Amino acid sequence: MDSTVEIDEDSDNKGSMWVLDQKLDQPMDEEAGRLRNMYREKKFSTLLLLRLAYQSLGVVYGDLGTSPLYVFYSIFPDGVKDKEDLIGALSLIIYSLTLVPLLKYVFIVLRANDNGQGGTLALYSLLCRHAKIKIIPNQHRTDEELTTYSRSTLPERSFAAKTKRWLEEQAFIKNTILILVLVGTCMVIGDGILTPAISVLSAVGGIKVNHPDLSSGVVVLVAVVILVGLFSMQHYGTDRVGWLFAPIVLLWFLLIGGIGIFNLWYYGSSVLRAFSPVYIYRYLRRGGKDRWTSLGGILLCITGTEALFADLAHFPVSSVQIAFTLLVFPCLLLAYSGQAAYLMNNLSHSRDAFYRSIPDRIYWPVFVVATAAAIVASQATISATFSVIKQALAHGCFPRVKVVHTSKRFLGQIYIPDINWILMILCIAVTAGFKNQNQIGNAYGTAVVIVMLVTTLLMILIMILVWRCHWILVIMFTGLSLIVELTYFFAVLFKVDQGGWAPLAIAGTFLVIMYVWHYGTLKRYEFEMHSKVSMAWILGLGPSLGLVRVPGIGLVYTELASGVPHIFSHFITNLPAIHSVVVFVCVKYLPVYTVPEEERFLVKRIGPKNFHMFRCVARYGYKDLHKKDDDFEKKLFHNLFMFVRLESMMEGCSDSEEESIYYQQTEQRRDGILNNNGNTASLNMDITISSVDSIVPAGSPSHVIVTVQSSSQASRSSQNEVGELEFLNNCRDAGVVHILGNTVVRASRDSRFYKKIAVDYIYAFLRKICRENSVIFNVPHESLLNVGQIFYV
Repeated sequence: MDSTVEIDEDSDNKGSMWVLDQKLDQPMDEEAGRLRNMYREKKFSTLLLLRLAYQSLGVVYGDLGTSPLYVFYSIFPDGVKDKEDLIGALSLIIYSLTLVPLLKYVFIVLRANDNGQGGTLALYSLLCRHAKIKIIPNQHRTDEELTTYSRSTLPERSFAAKTKRWLEEQAFIKNTILILVLVGTCMVIGDGILTPAISVLSAVGGIKVNHPDLSSGVVVLVAVVILVGLFSMQHYGTDRVGWLFAPIVLLWFLLIGGIGIFNLWYYGSSVLRAFSPVYIYRYLRRGGKDRWTSLGGILLCITGTEALFADLAHFPVSSVQIAFTLLVFPCLLLAYSGQAAYLMNNLSHSRDAFYRSIPDRIYWPVFVVATAAAIVASQATISATFSVIKQALAHGCFPRVKVVHTSKRFLGQIYIPDINWILMILCIAVTAGFKNQNQIGNAYGTAVVIVMLVTTLLMILIMILVWRCHWILVIMFTGLSLIVELTYFFAVLFKVDQGGWAPLAIAGTFLVIMYVWHYGTLKRYEFEMHSKVSMAWILGLGPSLGLVRVPGIGLVYTELASGVPHIFSHFITNLPAIHSVVVFVCVKYLPVYTVPEEERFLVKRIGPKNFHMFRCVARYGYKDLHKKDDDFEKKLFHNLFMFVRLESMMEGCSDSEEESIYYQQTEQRRDGILNNNGNTASLNMDITISSVDSIVPAGSPSHVIVTVQSSSQASRSSQNEVGELEFLNNCRDAGVVHILGNTVVRASRDSRFYKKIAVDYIYAFLRKICRENSVIFNVPHESLLNVGQIFYV
């Protein structure tokens, strides 16, 4: 990628016009290779999708695939009393699998992904881009120019536009949507606790079929040992052992499908009458409360569907759809039908229906594969829990925790040590406390159905604002989804006292933590916004800022993307010196899954040149990794120096300092400019030669027009550039100090008691135990300076 300079001099030589145009000039071999790759991808797209569909089995379908281990026991904990009840339960299972995982999720909800990212927070991010419903208003119009910030404009008088305005005007609705999203997120965290417990306990429980004299305590002990091993291995990541997941799950589905076919052949295929929905009506009509509460057990056949959406990353939607329709769905139908055929002849064996229906010759191989599949299913939900917590961190809804990326190839594979050990303790407590999968199943069903309801409610807004569907389609989707899910929801309410309270307690605790933390984060941001220092005050201090300017660079971290933060005025009024160069650093997360590296940094100058004050905004998506301090610092200074070079090149645009020139490159193929060594450097900048501090829309991404008044002025600009770059390098060599604000939020005296509890106790406790910003930014202690201040809300 080359930079070309076209010079057009007029006849009287009064001035020159320099046009810097970024041209895409790829070598022929690279272009030919790219075309070959495109052709190959198109030609073998079917084979590629089949390979990805195979790989998705180990990540997406482990949880859904292990449900046959415990569904019939949860439906009939005391045995089957009537064969017609068995047919009715099987009919409910068949149509539940058809309506929820197949029709709703695989063919509709998966299409609502945020550039391949799934889950409730991904849906929330998608909505935040199409409507200004984010509670913390830290977005700017320049953020909307990111290549990943995709959204569509709405016709002014359309129903979608009216809905958008209504959402943006109602603060109560914004808070309701946020709480709804947090509830769904908390229930996914509950899944990360309950799935390993019920899957591993159900798989290990198969030992008692061949050894009925074995006590339940031994089974629980073995399950706990496996769980401890599973959580202890999380820090290695799934990348090293992930190649085992897909073949294990594939073998598992083939086994349960084959066993189902064998049972249908051996015990009779009369259960296939369940494909008629008439038996659902008969099943519900015959029973009373018992039939209604048994729906909580039937619900377990679709557990894992919400993890299917949350674990969508790294796989195209079409590959996940192929895997489900061609393998997962038919194998699950065969597995449940085969177990029902076995139970038709053994009504009292519902407790261990899966293991008892296995032919004796293959019992132990199936037991080993079942245990391995349960571990894979547990791994998938644990990974999903880590992912949603990282998304919550990016939205300012979770206390700061350490996030470790375990794979260099897959950015989405992360490990959160603090959360891992909390999940392990709670998972062991659930396994040892309930001791049987029936009560854990009741708890599991409660968590799953609430996540599904949250997804349905968010999908209504997605269909209106993003897809702009016709209102008839919205009503059809909403009505069908709510009929099924509300039925299951009211059914699990009857089992709250039989284990269903567990996810409610877990989710309630996490909800309080997340909402209080978000409230404190919002109040801190509002405090910075309302108390920021005016540029007039800064300009009035003069180039020395009224202090001694000592050699070095001060990086002042702030949450503001514009304006001078209050922490700076607090700092300079209490200390007699400030660094020669001051850079206000804002690390901000946007409602996008990723920000391309070449578009990450925005750099600009604050005030006149002799002030030596800059702003750097580093933008991240909820999937991005904030790299260690050395890497971050290196990229920050690289962009700062590049800014100075470009600013000097365009300095001749006007004699007035009030004129502004904006330069921002937003296309990845047009992001190279030559540095002093002749190498291409990627950057994305907003260059402003102005004394006014504001971020403005970028100019043309393809070229920058510079007017040079005279050759002497160009020479003077070059000298200024060299001088300032040398000054910046000398200051950098003198030392870099990271200045972090430590704003303590306290409730005012006239606050109500619940606000005092939330702010003075819960939020204060969370700030005390969570990781400090200096740890998150990997700032060395010898270069750290904390500035404290108190803010009353």
